[in-house]
Amino acid sequence: MAGDFDVIVIGGGPGGYVAAIRAAQLGMRVACVEKRPTLGGTCLNIGCIPSKALLQSSEKFAEANHAFAAHGVKLSGVALDLPTMMARKDKVVAANTSGVDYLFRKHKIERVSGAAAFTAPGEISVDRKTTMKAKSLIIATGSESMELPGVPVDEKTILSSTGALSLGAVPKHLVVVGGGYIGLEMGSVWSRLGAEVTVVEFLDRIVPNMDGETGAALHKVLAKQGLQFRLSTKVAAAKPGKGGVTLSLEPASGGAAQELKADAVLVAIGRRPYTDGLGLEKAGVVRDNKGRVTVDKRFATNVPGIYAIGDVIAGPMLAHKASEEGVALAEILAGQHGQVNYDAIPAVIYTAPEVASVGRSEEELKAAGLAYKTGKFPFSANARARANGETEGFVKVLADAAADRVLGVHIIGPDAGTMIAECVTAMEFGASAEDIGRICHAHPTLNEAVKEAALAVGGEAIHI
Repeated sequence: MAGDFDVIVIGGGPGGYVAAIRAAQLGMRVACVEKRPTLGGTCLNIGCIPSKALLQSSEKFAEANHAFAAHGVKLSGVALDLPTMMARKDKVVAANTSGVDYLFRKHKIERVSGAAAFTAPGEISVDRKTTMKAKSLIIATGSESMELPGVPVDEKTILSSTGALSLGAVPKHLVVVGGGYIGLEMGSVWSRLGAEVTVVEFLDRIVPNMDGETGAALHKVLAKQGLQFRLSTKVAAAKPGKGGVTLSLEPASGGAAQELKADAVLVAIGRRPYTDGLGLEKAGVVRDNKGRVTVDKRFATNVPGIYAIGDVIAGPMLAHKASEEGVALAEILAGQHGQVNYDAIPAVIYTAPEVASVGRSEEELKAAGLAYKTGKFPFSANARARANGETEGFVKVLADAAADRVLGVHIIGPDAGTMIAECVTAMEFGASAEDIGRICHAHPTLNEAVKEAALAVGGEAIHI
């Protein structure tokens, strides 16, 4: 197969499959090597998509139990059919992965099944059988769940995020180790379905990389929903038994251990780049001390012809970030000027309410010594939020004190993940807070809260 392809992509996730499609659109002959039986990577198979399906289903269940009465909709005998909920989740996943298969056929991309590994700088083998070469090889193998010493994942009672998506019954008590977005989303799912959920976080706050005020608001609303939090706490060990799992907890600063019993434990302490076993040392590809592939601004490694994108390189481990890098790299390989603006990458936590952000947090601006102004607007003062009965949260706009250029936007509230797109667009075009505030927003919409928060930067909000 030597010389048959212009580009070989290793990995069929949101970075890899998008890079393959864009390269094919630009006239290149492309192959994509993927060891899973289905395309789409972690995101489509065991991550973003199935978790969002369960979040949606569990939210409807919670609404039927607790929220419909206020709308004059009276229900009785609401019951959970977990197998049907899980079957729906699997159907959603299958529709998405088969969609990527269709796109590969449409663009005449050669799909190669198996595990790829470098055998030389410009050469890979698939399952140690087939040798493939191309002018350009793209590493897009994504990431995997991090393990916690003393807490062995068996996907039965001690779970990774994969196991937490496929539980056969609602646990009475679920302990989530890690207060990041994966743990909070999955904790929310099982809490809505009836589990007692305790989140154990080593640091003194949840979602530590989030804007502090927004993170504190999320903590408050999740606690109101019934999630319990043990902050500044270390999980030293976990022992599975017939009655579930016994955790040994210690203060993060040191001190006596305590026991905490659970029916199931979800380990969600983060993810690490999937770069072991790829034969990178045989190709001479350099990695950093976190196992990430080192690349330049054009996604090139230290070895000519080998590139990397997505979770295997530095930056936020987000599917859409990987996809943007895939498009940019394909365009670079075609002689164009692909680029990614890393100052305008949105991030979303799909709890209820959702949390979304783009740009810098207040803590980051303070650390950088930048002078900034703040504008905030609560959803409790937004007409559409009131009509919907979803008034938790706020929009916060951070702008340069002198130039008024938007430096960051943080939203906690209904449909925040959709609303943040307006703010990303504004930042991409270098908008000021005044620019957003002077754009006509339809009434009544949730997005009016963005307009009002932008106006509030200059002390000109109308409805508060």
